[in-house]
Amino acid sequence: MSDRQERAVFYWFLKWVALGPLLRLVFRPHTEGAEHVPEEGPAILASNHLSYADWLFMPLTLSRRVTFVAKAEYFTGTGLKGWLQRTFFSGAGQVPIDRSGADAAAGALLSAKRILGEGGLFGIYPEGTRSHDGRLYRGKTGVARLALETGVPVIPVAVVGTDVVAPPGKKFGSLTRPVVRFGTPLDFSRYEGMENDRYILRSITDEIMYEIMRLSGQEYVDQYAARAKEESKRLEKEQAAAAAAVPEERKAS
Repeated sequence: MSDRQERAVFYWFLKWVALGPLLRLVFRPHTEGAEHVPEEGPAILASNHLSYADWLFMPLTLSRRVTFVAKAEYFTGTGLKGWLQRTFFSGAGQVPIDRSGADAAAGALLSAKRILGEGGLFGIYPEGTRSHDGRLYRGKTGVARLALETGVPVIPVAVVGTDVVAPPGKKFGSLTRPVVRFGTPLDFSRYEGMENDRYILRSITDEIMYEIMRLSGQEYVDQYAARAKEESKRLEKEQAAAAAAVPEERKAS
């Protein structure tokens, strides 16, 4: 059996035997709009990103395999720990970023195009990182470029409640029933051949993010999530420093 076949077997083992049944029993995830996901053929699943648990619950609601890209470091470890990590991430439907690209973004695009070229479902988080405060942030244009270069439809997805199950910055949260909503597929064939026009890429990305916002009900912020996180951390440090500078007698008064 080849490595690829072994990964496929482990994926379905996790989904239907080892992990999936437990998650379904405990959390009872609810699905809406699954009929919008094609039974075969390539498609891009563009989702919001509230928690590290998102990549567990969204694929759990579909009968097809969903593949994401992950940091190459997850697949290059040595020893028993490296083997376990590599086996888990590969079996859980994640593939490493293609290092033949000029940078991480280009490498992720190459990996995604390969998955779609094989007729698979590719999951992507246009925000680029998890939301730290539950709001929906500006999408990066990689999802638009991928859609134009491959010609496949984009299905907007909203995952709700995972930030309660696994809150940012914490390992465990509260028990709730996550909801996964799949929207109507978006066709951008009208922009064929315009993948190098940054205004078109931004327009497509904004359309995708609008649909995700509509499905999730999140407040939208026209700022990249990574920058918002940095500003939030800086503000927290400034507030902590200001509080520490207050004289003890003033605190007591």
